[in-house]
Amino acid sequence: MTEKSIQRPAAEDAYRDELALLKQRDQGPVPPGWCLSPYAVEQFIMGDAELGIERKFVAPQTLLSRVIISLATNRGVMLIGEPGTAKSWLSELLACAISGHSKLTIQGGAISDYRQLLYDWNQAILRRDGPCREALIPGPIYRGMAAGQLVRFEELARCPQAVQDAILSVMSERQMQIPELEGEDATLYAREGFNIIASSNSLDRGLFDMSAALKRRMNFETIAAINDLADEMDVVQREAGKLLRGSGVSMDIEPMIVEMLVTVFHELRNGQTLSGRSTDRLAAAVMSTAEAVSVLHAMAVYAYYYRDGVMQPADLIHFLLGAALKDNPQDRRRVRHYFETEVVNKQGSHWQALYEQRHLLKD
Repeated sequence: MTEKSIQRPAAEDAYRDELALLKQRDQGPVPPGWCLSPYAVEQFIMGDAELGIERKFVAPQTLLSRVIISLATNRGVMLIGEPGTAKSWLSELLACAISGHSKLTIQGGAISDYRQLLYDWNQAILRRDGPCREALIPGPIYRGMAAGQLVRFEELARCPQAVQDAILSVMSERQMQIPELEGEDATLYAREGFNIIASSNSLDRGLFDMSAALKRRMNFETIAAINDLADEMDVVQREAGKLLRGSGVSMDIEPMIVEMLVTVFHELRNGQTLSGRSTDRLAAAVMSTAEAVSVLHAMAVYAYYYRDGVMQPADLIHFLLGAALKDNPQDRRRVRHYFETEVVNKQGSHWQALYEQRHLLKD
């Protein structure tokens, strides 16, 4: 049996060569505990054509610079935004560039007790020897502090405030008290390089608000949807291409299909056509760039297996149905109205072929 490949490698594995090149050429001052200088971290994320460094994230350079400097000054960072704006991807890129490691990750929705963040105990050793260093099971915050690495806290606001408050002293004093132990083991001091980069969904906040005390210890940055059509097309085509290679599909993605797809998503998300006309608007979460990547990937896989590798414009609506029209009947009507008022007027046989499939939008 052949060994199966990893579906999605971590960023530090996928971009190992780029990180090594940047480290070799990095001439800037490097903050204590970091692998790269702030300038090189920015190069890694924003890309550098001369060095062959791929652009991995679309955002204003000033926003990224603020995030990097916040982390360099030992301020935690909270990334706020609607679903599909690549908050988690940005935190992963930052963690692998700064710490060389992005796998110290906490999922806030799965945390109900502070011990899941800080530390717990091996009950067998605890009963045999009592509280001791050998019985302690380090949590992700503990490991990040001990190793001097960034910890990614996904959807922080989804865990109870009491759990959030457990890391207040960690954020302000950069130390963790372990009252069960004695002597030097009773206090863990954060090593240089440790910090927390968190994210929170601005639409689906869950049951809990973020602790006010914790807010004061973090800088907030809003990650918006991509506004430039060409930038979004570049991201969608590139990321769908990666997914295709991972799916074992060898085919070229038709640029015309990418433009159609991104135009539909862009106009429905913004409630305005590219020509400036007002139109129906769907939630940005539904029409996100991440959803566009998924739709394009599905269309290409379908074309590979069912269309002899030829992507057809008329197929777009079939896969749009699953992405945009989930469980909201109003959205189906909005999209149908968009087709009848906007798609019908777009020039080109490819748009006409898509328009002819509008009957699939009937209730």
